[in-house]
Formats: sequence, C-alpha cells, structure tokens
Amino acid sequence: MMASAVKTDVLAVRSGKRADAINITDRVQQVVRESGIETGLCQVYVPHTTAGVFINENADPDALSDILQRLEALVPWENGYRHAEGNAAAHIKATLVGSSQSVPVRQGRLALGRWQGIFFADFDGPRERHFQVTVLA
Repeated sequence: MMASAVKTDVLAVRSGKRADAINITDRVQQVVRESGIETGLCQVYVPHTTAGVFINENADPDALSDILQRLEALVPWENGYRHAEGNAAAHIKATLVGSSQSVPVRQGRLALGRWQGIFFADFDGPRERHFQVTVLA
C-alpha cells in the first residue's frame, strides 16, 4: 500500500475592517503548487470563532460588498445579544459562513469554477488572523 502525500501550511492574513472578505485564492494555489500533488483535495480551515472561509464570485467586487452588507443586515453588530465580549454578531456570522472549504485538485491546480475564488471572512477585525491549508493526494 502506498502512503498518501500530505502538505499543510498555516498562513497569516490581515483584515482591514471589522467585517472584511480577503481573497486568498492565489495563496492557497501556491500551497497546492508547492505540494507537488497533481490529483487530490485541498482543504482550507479557519481556527477562529469569529472568522470563516467561503467560495464565491471572484470577478465582480460588488458581489463581496453585497454578501457583507446582507450578513450585516441579517446579523447587526448590536442587537441585544447576551455574549459578554460584545462580538456575538461576529460569532453568528462565522457560524453562518463556516470554518472550512474543500476544493478538488486536478493537474496540480485548484479545480475552482471559472468565476470562483476563496475568501477569508473576518467578522471581528481589523486584526491578524490565520488559516490552514491542507493538500491531500
């Protein structure tokens, strides 16, 4: 039986405002390229309770603005939450967005759709955060 190839990297990202979506597609693709894995799966994981990761439109920046605006409308920053730290909205948004995404790897590249990109979403910034990229053969 052949052992599976695995590469894992932890990368830093800095958000610029309280609710921010940062395109990390190229950075994730770099980890895939460095892994040397031609066919497999790439997982992006966010180890924060007030941040997440999603895949969506990568061509029109207005799509990101719309997503962040709708999330703010659905979960406003102040709404009588009981969480003592005062960032309950960030926790709720992170739960809605999710903490991981998986993308197939084909021919050494992320097999994203034509208009898709991978975005780190910070809902309690600005600050430095981290995300983990794991590539499996």
